[in-house]
Amino acid sequence: GRPLGAVLTHGNLCTQALLFESICQGRHDDIGLAVIPLFHAFGAATNMLGPLSLGASVVMMETFSVDGIFRAIEKEKITYISAVPRLYLAMFMHQGAETRDVSSLRLCMTGGASIPTEFISMFREKFNVKLAEGYGLTEASPVVSFSRLEMTQKPGSVGTPAPGVDVKVVDDDGSELPAGQVGELIVRGPNVMKGYFNEPEATAEVLKGEWLYTGDLARLDDEGYIFLAGLKKRLIITSGFNVYPAEVESILLRHPAVKDAKVVGSPDFMRGEIVKAIVVKREGFSLDDTELIRYCRTYLAPFKTPREVEFVPSMP
Repeated sequence: GRPLGAVLTHGNLCTQALLFESICQGRHDDIGLAVIPLFHAFGAATNMLGPLSLGASVVMMETFSVDGIFRAIEKEKITYISAVPRLYLAMFMHQGAETRDVSSLRLCMTGGASIPTEFISMFREKFNVKLAEGYGLTEASPVVSFSRLEMTQKPGSVGTPAPGVDVKVVDDDGSELPAGQVGELIVRGPNVMKGYFNEPEATAEVLKGEWLYTGDLARLDDEGYIFLAGLKKRLIITSGFNVYPAEVESILLRHPAVKDAKVVGSPDFMRGEIVKAIVVKREGFSLDDTELIRYCRTYLAPFKTPREVEFVPSMP
């Protein structure tokens, strides 16, 4: 669960700068709305590197609010947004959203977390703008695939590989699987990281020859579209951020009233998943979920802190 530093070269980052024009049909007169942080690989690629390469513009939001997003779209004539699904779900459900002028928008890009398949068409019908889903990971700078504007958008798919990127689905022995079968997705291309900073053993686990082993389970169809099927490694992805259960469990087990603890991802409409703690209390101690969550906030980042606690008599 200890964070690793993915070393991205200038060459890696240049591949991302070019993607905005090549697969998003970016133009110099585009105006983006930056609502995800630039320190996140997704935000850096779509709100910094891509626009800079074209001489396009980006509007920065200092504080996040759904009403503020609509105001910015109307005032600044925003043409594209890239964000995690939670933002688009919030826009869709915002009271009075149908009265706001979003006619300047030509594209909304999403990734970083799962999104309900049926929501993509609902969003398009409500706002008359395409919501295109992509897939990536920091180790790939981050974009691996995207739903191209000129191609059919298949429900449940995260699109096809970016230019210059090769993907395969393999079994546990590293043998390539035929279309339709689920296995680990591996990636090769100029976007793949140099390695983990000062971590040769961790690097060797994921970089094998030219291929990056993502730890994500997927299948390919006959046309090369990627369909994600889950995670091979134990990981929770909440609003686009990675949470390692072992890290959260180590904090829970420090509490004197906690005998045992297990952390899992619980499905959530807005965030994809939320962090849920399953806890066994020690005999003779009193403890409620509010106290335990407050305790975790002292030691963990907000997105890592459990949002739900279930007390059980013994660990299932």
